[in-house]
Amino acid sequence: MIKKLDKLILKAFIGPFFATFLISLFVLVMQFFWLYIDDLVGKGLDILTIFKLIGYVAAFNVSMALPLALLLSSIMTFGNLGESFELVAIKSSGIPLTRFMRPLFITAVLLSGVAFLFANNITPVINLKLNALKYDIIVTKPAFDIKEGVFYSKIEGFVIKIGKKEKDDSTIRNVVIYEKDYRLQDKILVAESGIMRVTPDKRFLEFILHNGWRYEENGPRYTTNTEMIRLGFKDYKKVMDLSSFAMSRTEDTLFKYDAKMLSVRQLNHAIDSLNRSTRIFYDRSRREMASYLSFVRMADSNWTKFKAPPPKKAVAYDSLMTDSVRRIINERALNQVNNIRSNIDQVAADYDSRQQLIRKHWIEWNRKFTLSAGCLVLFMIGAPLGSIIRKGGLGSPLIFAIIFFVIFYILNTVGEKFAKEGVTSPGGGMWLSTFVLIPIGVFLTIKAMSDSQLFNKEFYYRTFKHVRAFIEKRRKKKERVAGDV
Repeated sequence: MIKKLDKLILKAFIGPFFATFLISLFVLVMQFFWLYIDDLVGKGLDILTIFKLIGYVAAFNVSMALPLALLLSSIMTFGNLGESFELVAIKSSGIPLTRFMRPLFITAVLLSGVAFLFANNITPVINLKLNALKYDIIVTKPAFDIKEGVFYSKIEGFVIKIGKKEKDDSTIRNVVIYEKDYRLQDKILVAESGIMRVTPDKRFLEFILHNGWRYEENGPRYTTNTEMIRLGFKDYKKVMDLSSFAMSRTEDTLFKYDAKMLSVRQLNHAIDSLNRSTRIFYDRSRREMASYLSFVRMADSNWTKFKAPPPKKAVAYDSLMTDSVRRIINERALNQVNNIRSNIDQVAADYDSRQQLIRKHWIEWNRKFTLSAGCLVLFMIGAPLGSIIRKGGLGSPLIFAIIFFVIFYILNTVGEKFAKEGVTSPGGGMWLSTFVLIPIGVFLTIKAMSDSQLFNKEFYYRTFKHVRAFIEKRRKKKERVAGDV
């Protein structure tokens, strides 16, 4: 049964949570566009594509925005309650901190479940579509733009130079167009003036040229037995295809084999298949050695049951051969060892690549849980922290939220890098931030339950005041002793 206290806490929490969630999501979306701004500007993207990209980026960052929103909103909620002395009234009535944290803790657990379901079922699909759209945008050519006095070569098969463009941006003067013909000499168009325009469907570029010449080589290709033809014209129309500037859509299935596009169930199946396939490398290395070392092929035969009698006297093998034979045998043995080493190194490289792929799948498997667990961990830090600092608004809470979220983000990034490089296990690397921040949350909860003055500047001022008084007293005492001497 929900009591009035629970309703009070939840009502104070809902508003800051939605506000901070939207702010966090906006910041993360802006971070994406800041990183890829060079790939987006000048591509002539339509409004639908831009809104689709914003939607995919926002949906992809929901799992990261939830922990940050929980941290900041929990600090703001308990900070506002402390600043208005509602926390004092609640504690004075005999209600412990853990009791009025309970409704928000249950809410944090529910949000953690939502974060896991979102990361497991929706984020892989969004990630798939986002990567496909991002790839299409990056490989798209910049929007068509010809400047005065500059050779423009972005249209395949043509190089264009315009001496001057009038204010209407359509009338042009002193036009030179080179058309690639794969002969000794390209085709050339020279005109005094003309009109340049793009067709309404934006598929073609039209040049209506006036008073010019067309230079063209006539004759068989790849020979010097040709002739140069010059044709004069008063009006000439040249059409160029702009289809290469249009953004083509790549199938989503091209990116579906990445571990980031898989759910937990799919990751379990993929990891099991990869682990079973590692046996192939043992058999492959044995085959590579067996082709050079004949005794390896006899490893499972009956000769292993018999033990050779010990030699009566150790004799160096090269003492039994002549110098010419010894040199030939040594060279052959060295070549054989180098060939074996080269093949085994290739097998080892393939094995390392497979192990790295397995680690990548385990990293993504753990990521599904660490982001949802991060909601609980950051709430355990934010709630007691807010009750300690007792400051509402976006001032102090925002500063503390940024500090702890940056710590959380850095630990996540460092742990993931360690896991990818094999320094730690995937589980240890991905859960590094949780292992570090849980003790901090427990420490802050204990301090909040005992009404600690951990972040009270007046407490530190009084403490340092006594320290300064003690130091001043000792200094005067030393001066008095020195004066008596």
